[in-house]
Amino acid sequence: MKTGSRFLNAVSAVALSAGVVSSGAGVVVLGAASPAEAAVVQRIDVRGAQRVGAEAVRSNLSIRPGQNFNNADIDESVKRLYATGFFSDVRISVSGGSLVVTVSENQLINQVVFNGNRKIKDDKLSGIVQTQPQGPYSESLITADIQRIREAYAAIGRSDVEVTTQTAAVSEGRVNLAFVINEGDRTKISSINFVGNNAYSDGRLASVLQTKESGVLSFLTRKDVYNEDKLRADEEALRQFYYNHGYADFRVISSEAVLNETGNEYTINITVDEGQRYKFGDISVESTVDGVNGDELEGLLEVRSGNTYSARDIQKSMEAISRRVSSAGYPFARVVPRGDRNFETNTIGVTFLVDQGERAYVERIEVRGNTRTRDYVIRREFDISEGDAFNQETISRAKRRLEALGFFSAVNISTQPGSAPDRVVVVVDVQDQPTGSFGIGAGYSVGDGGLVLEASVEEKNFLGRGQFIRVAAGGGFDEARTYNFSFTEPYFLGYRLAAGFDLFKSSTSSNTYYDYEEQGGTVRVTAPITEDLATTLRYTYKEIDYINDGATIVNTSQPYLDVINQGTWKQSIVGHSLVYNTVDDRQNPHEGIYASFTHEYAGLGGDSEYYKAYARARMFYTLSDEFDVVGSLAGSAGHVVALGDNLNVFDQFKLGGKEIRGFDNSGIGPRLNGDALGGTTYFTASAEATFPMPFVPQDLNFRGAVFADAGTLYGGELANAGGAQGTDMSLRASAGVGVIWNSPFGALRVDYAVPVAKEDFDETQEFRFSMANQF
Repeated sequence: MKTGSRFLNAVSAVALSAGVVSSGAGVVVLGAASPAEAAVVQRIDVRGAQRVGAEAVRSNLSIRPGQNFNNADIDESVKRLYATGFFSDVRISVSGGSLVVTVSENQLINQVVFNGNRKIKDDKLSGIVQTQPQGPYSESLITADIQRIREAYAAIGRSDVEVTTQTAAVSEGRVNLAFVINEGDRTKISSINFVGNNAYSDGRLASVLQTKESGVLSFLTRKDVYNEDKLRADEEALRQFYYNHGYADFRVISSEAVLNETGNEYTINITVDEGQRYKFGDISVESTVDGVNGDELEGLLEVRSGNTYSARDIQKSMEAISRRVSSAGYPFARVVPRGDRNFETNTIGVTFLVDQGERAYVERIEVRGNTRTRDYVIRREFDISEGDAFNQETISRAKRRLEALGFFSAVNISTQPGSAPDRVVVVVDVQDQPTGSFGIGAGYSVGDGGLVLEASVEEKNFLGRGQFIRVAAGGGFDEARTYNFSFTEPYFLGYRLAAGFDLFKSSTSSNTYYDYEEQGGTVRVTAPITEDLATTLRYTYKEIDYINDGATIVNTSQPYLDVINQGTWKQSIVGHSLVYNTVDDRQNPHEGIYASFTHEYAGLGGDSEYYKAYARARMFYTLSDEFDVVGSLAGSAGHVVALGDNLNVFDQFKLGGKEIRGFDNSGIGPRLNGDALGGTTYFTASAEATFPMPFVPQDLNFRGAVFADAGTLYGGELANAGGAQGTDMSLRASAGVGVIWNSPFGALRVDYAVPVAKEDFDETQEFRFSMANQF
């Protein structure tokens, strides 16, 4: 008891003389007994809490009547009270058996408004600031909110924004708060300069960066906004570009952004050391894991001796080996590449070492930065979950999947130590980007003199759930109309199954004697077989109406002309497809193969009975790294056979401008009185080269194209109809040029093609325009 009295007296003396000093930061300074000493009070007396209430104050204290407390408890209590934001001053003292807590209340915020803002709307600013109506007026919180507003404006290129505050009393203890914003001028990027680059031009390297020079469309793209984190990401993009093109010694020596305050614009200077270009030397796989033979794993490698060195191919090889070893029952197996440089031959030999690795488990997966995409959409791209064995190759595969979704402008996955030495926390940082698009397609038929238009709206990440929705409608001056609606759930019932449906309706008017209407729907399910190979099963039901306009019909004994008599026809089709896709970038491909094979059976009811098979493939290859010239070769073929009495006109293939540019849709093949009959067999081939547009800055993302297409469509009983033209397999061909623009609105393309081999009755369309518009 004597010790306790001495402690109380010491605390009381300090409290009475200094009031127990408090500061705006919530730090209390006490000169009292040592932490080992303790005191007890019988009651807590709260003073000054008129609006908040005494009980609210007591609930935030770590001190309780009848319990021991010391200096640390007083410090903690003061900090808790300040942390509520409701008090501008807190004082704690001891008087007799009472703990006296004296507070000065902050004013309450009645309303928060924003003045002077035009570039960022009120609703977005309201979500940024933490000061809210009915909350306390806190100077520290408001100071932090001012900084948040400045950062938001810096993100859109307005680093010189000025933010101040004004208050207006509305009643006792209540104020309106206004953030007054002077947005200033937008900070621009005048130039991006490279030093030390010899293998690639400044323009080629600039095309790799996310940061772009200011231009006429920068107000839409916002890519000319300087950000230090963005510049670091651009450094990494340069490294990956060089590492994937043979420059294993590449370094970014320095990067800096210099602000010209007079013009309010940045100049970015990046100094690099390219080093030598390497090819792969000897390649091998060694294993120290019992039961795993390294020689048997060499067939999984993406790298080949003599090929240009590529870090991407090494990573793919590591992942392929890791998947195989993990599936064999070794989840902790680790794959490490060991390089052996030969400076005389400029080669790098690579040995992939497979060892058991350390045992580590995933404690949790933490997702950060997603403001729109839901957490589960991100988590489901991982093949591991909490509690599973940690595997770095699995993490790399998940990163590639997330980037391929197109939902994010940046994806970064890192690891942190968990709660135990064998626990790992996986941290996923993402930045959402717009995923909706508005598309416009147009074409002009020289033969018909008609303009055809199509508009579409699609969303790849509907409501942040990862679902795909597309609505499209089109029409032309020839009374043709098309309507389409598609929906896809990429993870049906929680499995990696993309299930969806399509609804469609179209109508057109024949050149001579009928109107045509078609409507129906498709249900489909797609399942991955490997990372690059997928299979799809679908069912389609379709109703087709031929409406005769009363014109004279020649040779009505032919099946085609029987169809033209007024009536409704039905199709019931089961189809199956295989798709192989290794294309590196869907919007701007440089390497890879896209190939598909589809076969269909019609005959589960309906008026069609046939078996149909068709395939197409396209290969991309970089012809010149230095000049960014990309070549592609494409081919397609198809054949249909009747399983019943005859093929109907709508059972056969149609061929036109989508396959052989320069021709109208369904403009090639057998025709009768100007109408397309279709055929049972077709072949097409195409060659194209794309390149940056000369004399146009590469930052504008314009590319030119030259191409040549060829193909034929023939065969079938319908081609034997009296008066039919084009019944043989004569070749059609065209050549042309195009302009491709990866614009802020999406990928836009204009093609002009001239048929160089055609029949007199073919229908041509020399000019074709298409656009996919990002918003």
